[in-house]
Amino acid sequence: MHDEFLCHVTAYGTCAGERIGVPLGTYRAPTLALALWWLRDRANWIADRLDPLPEAEHFPPSSLVPVAATVLDVPAVLRAWCGDVTQQELVADELAAGRLVRIALYDDTTEYELMAESIDALRMQRMSPGLYVSVG
Repeated sequence: MHDEFLCHVTAYGTCAGERIGVPLGTYRAPTLALALWWLRDRANWIADRLDPLPEAEHFPPSSLVPVAATVLDVPAVLRAWCGDVTQQELVADELAAGRLVRIALYDDTTEYELMAESIDALRMQRMSPGLYVSVG
């Protein structure tokens, strides 16, 4: 069983023709349950910022408009993922087995990535023979 997990959330976009990543948060979770909680919390956080309530008083009238029907509704997908018990169990199983979990969603301008991995698995990879390349 892997006891500690490193979780990241990043948004990727294009600026001046280059792909750039903007870190949205990192968390070193001491348990699997906290890693899952943090990923769900960040997914909801992203969804709430991408899909605010149009009637909120701090938005001028008509300042928010719906996106095209061809664009993935990232907030809806993130919220659905958070509420899907089967998906949560799948993520838990993958992390418990020491495998990297990456959830990536794209809209018309940005990729949103939630990622988690076992710190124990990372340490074992560093110690694994055969990962070294001779230089010179």
